[in-house]
Amino acid sequence: MTKQWLIIRLKGFPVSFYINRQVPGILLAIALLTLAGIVISLGYGEYQIPPLEVIKTLLGLETTNPDYPFIINTLRLPRILVAFLVGTGLAIAGTIIQGITRNPLAAPGIIGVNAGASLSAVSLLVLFPNAPISILPFAAMVGALLVSLLIYFLAWDGGSSPIRLILVGVGFNLIVNAITNLMVTFGDINNVSQALVWLAGSVYGRNTEQVLALLPWIGIFGILALLLAGELNTLNLGDDTARCLGSKVEWQRGLLLLTSVALAGASVATAGAVGFVGLMAPHLGRQLVGSSHQGLLPVAGACGGMLVVWADLLGRLLFAIELPCGIITAAIGAPYFLYLLIQNRAQ
Repeated sequence: MTKQWLIIRLKGFPVSFYINRQVPGILLAIALLTLAGIVISLGYGEYQIPPLEVIKTLLGLETTNPDYPFIINTLRLPRILVAFLVGTGLAIAGTIIQGITRNPLAAPGIIGVNAGASLSAVSLLVLFPNAPISILPFAAMVGALLVSLLIYFLAWDGGSSPIRLILVGVGFNLIVNAITNLMVTFGDINNVSQALVWLAGSVYGRNTEQVLALLPWIGIFGILALLLAGELNTLNLGDDTARCLGSKVEWQRGLLLLTSVALAGASVATAGAVGFVGLMAPHLGRQLVGSSHQGLLPVAGACGGMLVVWADLLGRLLFAIELPCGIITAAIGAPYFLYLLIQNRAQ
C-alpha cells in the first residue's frame, strides 16, 4: 500500500487523501506536452514568432521585436488559457458524471449541460439579436443549470438512481436538442450563422476578461471535486455498499452533480459546445493512473486541457481555414465513442 500510494495530509485541516505515486510524474509529462502546444500555438498566426522568442516573452525577457509581448500576451495568450481551462473543466465534469452514474459512456451532455446551454444561447442569438453579446455566457450558464436541475428532479423517485439519471438525461437531451434545431432552421440566416459558430465550440477571440471570469469557476469547483474524490470512490461501490460505509448517498450525489454542472456549464458558456472532451479525458486518465479518483481527477483534468489546446492548434494548422476546436474534438471523439461502445457492449 505505501509503496504504490502517496499519502497526503494537510496540517491544520481535517483533510487527507492518497494518490498513485505515478501521478506527479504523469502530470509533469502532460504539462510538458501542453506547454509544447501552447508555445507552438502562441507563435503561429499571420505574424509568425519563433518558439524561442515566445518563451522569452512568457518569461518577461527582452525580445528582438518590441511588438512580441503585445501579440503574445494580449492577442494570443488569453485564447490558449481559455482553451486549457475549458478542457480541464469539461474533463473533471465528465469524470464526476461517469463516477456517479457508474457508466463509462456518460459525459456532461448526459445531464443536460450542453443541451441546456445550447438552447439558451441559441434562443438569445436568434430571438434577441440586439442583446449585448456579453450576456451570452450568463444565459448559457443559466440554461445549463435549469435543464440539469429539471433532469435531476424528473429522475427522482424516492432517490436518484444512476440509471434513471441517464435515461431521463438522454430523453430530455433529445427534446431540448430538437427545439434548438427547430430554432436554427426557422431563424433569420444572419442570426443563425452566429449561433452555429457557437454550437460548434470555439475559443476564437477570447480575451483576458473571459479568462478571469472562467478561472474562479474551474479553480473553486475543481478543488471541491478533489475534496469529494473519496466520496466518489465510495459511490462507485454501489448505493447499498456506500450507505453501509456511512456515506450520505443522495447528499453526496447531489453535491457532486452540482459540482459537475458548475464546471461543465461555465466551460460551455465560455467556449460553446466543445464535445467529447468530457468523454475521452476520463478514459485517458484511467489508462494512465487507474480508477481511484484522488489521482484520476487531476490527471483527467490535465488531459482535457491538453486535448483542447492541441485541438485548437490543429484546427488552425491543418486546414486553409480556421476550424473551431469543437469540430476537431468531435472528429476525434466520435470514433473513440464507437470504440468504447464496442468495448463495453457486454456490460
